[in-house]
Amino acid sequence: MPVATNAGEWLEEHVDSDALVRRHAELGDGLLPWAAGLFVLATAVWWTTRRSTSVDVAPGERTRAAMPRSALVVRVAVVVLSVVVAAGAVVDVYRIGDSGAKAAWHDGFSRTADGGGHGDDD
Repeated sequence: MPVATNAGEWLEEHVDSDALVRRHAELGDGLLPWAAGLFVLATAVWWTTRRSTSVDVAPGERTRAAMPRSALVVRVAVVVLSVVVAAGAVVDVYRIGDSGAKAAWHDGFSRTADGGGHGDDD
C-alpha cells in the first residue's frame, strides 16, 4: 500500500488538479485504517488459532486440546469481524479505483464509436 500511496501522491503533483483528482486522493487516504484493521484481525485469528489448538503437556511437548466454549466464541467473533472488515476494505478499494478511473478518463475518450472521427477515411 505505501507504494501505491507514494505513486498516487507523485502523480497528483504532476497532473492538473481538479475535483476528481482530489476526491481520489481523499479516498486513497482512507484505506490505511482498513489495512491496519485487517492486519490486527489477521494477527488475532492467528493467535487465537495457535492458542486454542495446542497446550503444553510437558516442557517441549504439545498436544491438541479441546477448545473451551469461551475461546470458541472469541474465535468465531474475531473471524466474523475479520470478514466484515475485509468486505469494507474491498468496497473501499473499489471506490478508490473507480474514482481514479473517473479522474483519469473523464475527458480522455470519445463519445462516438468511431473514435470521434478518427476512423478510416477511404
